[in-house]
Amino acid sequence: MKLVTVDIADMQVSNEPDAVLVTYALGSCIAVMVHDPIRRASGMIHYMLPQASTSPEKAKVKPYMFADTGVPELFHAMYRLGSQKRDLVVKVTGGSAMTTGDMFEIGKRNHLILRKLLWKAGVPIAAEDVGGTVFRTARLFNDTGLVRIKTEATEHEL
Repeated sequence: MKLVTVDIADMQVSNEPDAVLVTYALGSCIAVMVHDPIRRASGMIHYMLPQASTSPEKAKVKPYMFADTGVPELFHAMYRLGSQKRDLVVKVTGGSAMTTGDMFEIGKRNHLILRKLLWKAGVPIAAEDVGGTVFRTARLFNDTGLVRIKTEATEHEL
């Protein structure tokens, strides 16, 4: 097993059969996990904010910080590995409300923009575990496409 860590505001792809993509401490951030079962390739992004227009300077340096700049890059990276859109299985986790009375609702906004982006691109979400008030760790196993989500209290699969 080769562990590939996806940091905050980061994206990774792999076509190594034993790769496991992992990201930690998803609160209001979102992890988008993409698996191509035909080519046995996977990718993951851990983005923080919905729109790059809030900080265009940061978006130039860290496009994976934002949904609207990072998620398209994830798909382009998968296409460079030979994947085709019709073969991709998309799973999503994160988007928690991390403070009481979260007036900015970052987690909810992160999830909403992702759903809009994918809908416009004609990409369905196969499974998701979003919302709530928990931190999540997500692991994507390249050999099977299985996603394992762990919180402080539970562990389950998508």
